[in-house]
Amino acid sequence: MKHIHNQEKEQFRKLFKQEGIDSFEDRFKIFEVLLQTEGHVTANELLQLLSKKGYQFELDFVKDTLKLMCDFGFAQGHRFDDGVMRYEQRQLGRHHDHMICTKCRNIIEFHDKQLEDIQLQVAAAHGFHMLQHKMEIYGICSKCLKNRLQPMSLARAKQGEHVIIKDIAGGIGARMRLLTMGLRLGDEIDVITNLNRGQVVVAVDCRRYVLGRGLAQKVLVQPKN
Repeated sequence: MKHIHNQEKEQFRKLFKQEGIDSFEDRFKIFEVLLQTEGHVTANELLQLLSKKGYQFELDFVKDTLKLMCDFGFAQGHRFDDGVMRYEQRQLGRHHDHMICTKCRNIIEFHDKQLEDIQLQVAAAHGFHMLQHKMEIYGICSKCLKNRLQPMSLARAKQGEHVIIKDIAGGIGARMRLLTMGLRLGDEIDVITNLNRGQVVVAVDCRRYVLGRGLAQKVLVQPKN
């Protein structure tokens, strides 16, 4: 890894000076800190890391440097489902994809040759020449999943989650409302929409149901393993 970093630094020096990019020494410091950083960071997080090392830069300068690093292929930006731009160092010839936990926001990098081969085969079967791709898998990581084994409110379930109705709190009134809608204990439901506010939309056997926030909080569900 050290050898790779040294190569990257030499290429950074050569290309940035060749293109006459201003404030080279300051930009190089930002590049070095990104190389030392594991995983994905926002511009603000990188600014904090720079500050810990005694470097004082403006946020706009850090963002501009990150953009240049992406343009020259030294960094890569990702905007996952929360809309926040995150950056990582880009190592040539080492592609990877991402799994994103929708609860703790942890990002797991992975590479699977079999999946890569399948994507090429699918593209070829459609007469499509693939230039690049990205795969983002959203779900719940093993650490967070351990905390979701006990029944929880449907209002806390994540979009895309498959859960089972285990109980209904709130008395006979809530139970009757759900029964009238067609939802019963033991039903397996897919969470279609849950924005942590307003209504929750679920589906059972290809039928959609809309629950108000208050009612969704009374429905206790458990993820299906």
